[in-house]
Amino acid sequence: MRGAGRVVFAAIVLLLVGTINIIYGIGALADANVFVNDTRYVLTNLNALGWVLIILGVIQLTAGFSLMAGNVYGRVIGIAAGSVGAIGALLSIGGNYPWWSLGVFVLCVYVVYGIVVYGEEESAPERRPPSGV
Repeated sequence: MRGAGRVVFAAIVLLLVGTINIIYGIGALADANVFVNDTRYVLTNLNALGWVLIILGVIQLTAGFSLMAGNVYGRVIGIAAGSVGAIGALLSIGGNYPWWSLGVFVLCVYVVYGIVVYGEEESAPERRPPSGV
């Protein structure tokens, strides 16, 4: 199967990201010291951020397992998560860690590419004898 290794890599990345999001969500719910100082969030409080991260992490975990099983749900969520991750990485290039953001962008693009090109083997082109023989 063409691109099977890339799809397994994408599934593993989804599983890792889902696990990390669940851990961050639990940390946000528990008011951990990871979220300190004058940090501003899209959501107004850490409780809401924690629940959003936990739900997002569970969706990413299910998508990773579904992608390993070869289901369409995993492919759709994997492409969506990779695309959103790439856009988020591009938006954060102007921040404190531009090279890290660029690396995350490249990883997200590779994951989306790996999921998109996954499919059946291509047939070899038909060989014809040279003309004029």
